[in-house]
Amino acid sequence: MEKIWLKHYPEEIPHEIAYKEQAVHEYLTDAAKLYGEKVAVHFLGKDITFIELYEASLKFANYLKDELGIKKGDRVAIMLPNTPQSMIGYYGTLYAGGIVVQTNPLYMERELQYQMKDSGAKVILTLDILYPRVSKVLNETDLENVIVTEIKEYLPFPKNLVYPYIQKKQYGIKVKVSHSGNTHLLPTILKEASATPIETPLDFENDLALLQYTGGTTGFPKGVMLTHKNLIVNTSMSDKWLYKCKKGEESILGILPFFHVFGMTSVLILSVMAGYKIILMPKFDAGDTLKTIQKQKPTLFPGAPTIYIGLLNHPDINKYDLSSIHACISGSAPLPVEVQENFEKVTGGKMVEGYGLTETSPVTHANFVWDRPYVKGSIGVPWPDTESAILSFETGEPLPPGEIGEIAIKGPQVMKGYWNRPEDTASTFRDGWLLTGDLGYMNEDGYFFIVDRKKDMIIAGGFNIYPREIEEILYEHPAVQEAVCAGIPDPYRGETVKAYVVLKDGKQLTEKELDTHCRKFLAAYKVPRIYEFRDELPKTAVGKILRRALVDEEKQKQSSEEIS
Repeated sequence: MEKIWLKHYPEEIPHEIAYKEQAVHEYLTDAAKLYGEKVAVHFLGKDITFIELYEASLKFANYLKDELGIKKGDRVAIMLPNTPQSMIGYYGTLYAGGIVVQTNPLYMERELQYQMKDSGAKVILTLDILYPRVSKVLNETDLENVIVTEIKEYLPFPKNLVYPYIQKKQYGIKVKVSHSGNTHLLPTILKEASATPIETPLDFENDLALLQYTGGTTGFPKGVMLTHKNLIVNTSMSDKWLYKCKKGEESILGILPFFHVFGMTSVLILSVMAGYKIILMPKFDAGDTLKTIQKQKPTLFPGAPTIYIGLLNHPDINKYDLSSIHACISGSAPLPVEVQENFEKVTGGKMVEGYGLTETSPVTHANFVWDRPYVKGSIGVPWPDTESAILSFETGEPLPPGEIGEIAIKGPQVMKGYWNRPEDTASTFRDGWLLTGDLGYMNEDGYFFIVDRKKDMIIAGGFNIYPREIEEILYEHPAVQEAVCAGIPDPYRGETVKAYVVLKDGKQLTEKELDTHCRKFLAAYKVPRIYEFRDELPKTAVGKILRRALVDEEKQKQSSEEIS
């Protein structure tokens, strides 16, 4: 195929990249040598240098190998928000030859149990307040050891003394864990373990660095197998795309969670690769974020639309100086044009939309940050070394510009496959193309546009939510006869989850009761925000519930309300 988009590339962006054939963690080794005493991480007032991050990661790695028996290829789960400990666990696992399993700290027992069983993880690194949740699934999984850490361990004085009281007030619990048996404390590990460098043989092309869980058309989470090569090439592409950034001088606002692959490559790996400082934030709060930007002056701000919308809607945004921000790449969900334009006005920097999938490590397309006009409504053009096409549903052949089909991808960032799911892997590829499940078209200039999503996946606040998972929980309630979930338009979250429910004859159920039921089994972001009880649901002749009809009905209703 002719890559017609290449004619738009600024001369600074190469069409092809010569990649370093090395492990992901070797970037930290290099950074410790090049930028040793430079600040790698700023976390709520405390600075950590590259050499400190490197040595802590080696200690974690040696403890995994020597004390916990982790061998090359073993899976180690990390269930943490964005903290220095999550970085230590990530790079430490890779140094030990392990495969990282990123786990959302919002997961409830049911979700956690499924992921641990499927991945076969032997060790999990988690927070003290999450320890009770993890303990409940130990006997149902292959987990042999739990490593526990606390937020306060990397807070400066006196925050480290005050935080436990704040935590107890916020979460209502205080967990005490001792370093004994199959439970291990991270401070003890970092105090006692060796920082001796580790040599682990690596197959750059085939050895896995990460199992990143996502959902599919079935709604059941699947482990996406990403190799060291996948992650290195996608981060290198990002580095080349941001060609005006200076090695060792930029700082990145680290709000995107590392358990999301976009946050992992655009913040966690890129910062180490290029010697940037991460201004790390464990959660998003608009007020705290504005204060942090003004004080710490990040130059790069990758994020999701809901983050930018939250900042723009803060009543005091004009009181803060956000002019340090030079570039923002937005991902995880469609970026509204008005959000892009307004955020550029308040920062003076550039904001562009990118596109990708967990299966592509994740980025495949983006608009140009500099030196080219922004194409509104477009996800941009394919990145270096990346091919993209619009394939016909009937023939599977590439379609000409302007025609709608399924977006397909080829490139070195494309996953190795799904963990222990050869049939799902095979069905996701066609003649070497990764099928994205998204409907779109390419214009005459090689810019790509998304029209709709083939999958039923809901994207709310940047999180991927799979209706079937929620529906199964709804069906478990004894009063529910039928249930279906759909993503309906939401001005802040992009989409929000709405559940349509038909009750069994003679049964009664309130929204509050159903909401309580869902919250027992689902992370908060998956729980429906709206419940609607109906006498019946729209169906096909063979009885399949028409989810799309409900979505269209909701859009018409919102449109009518806007007109009136």
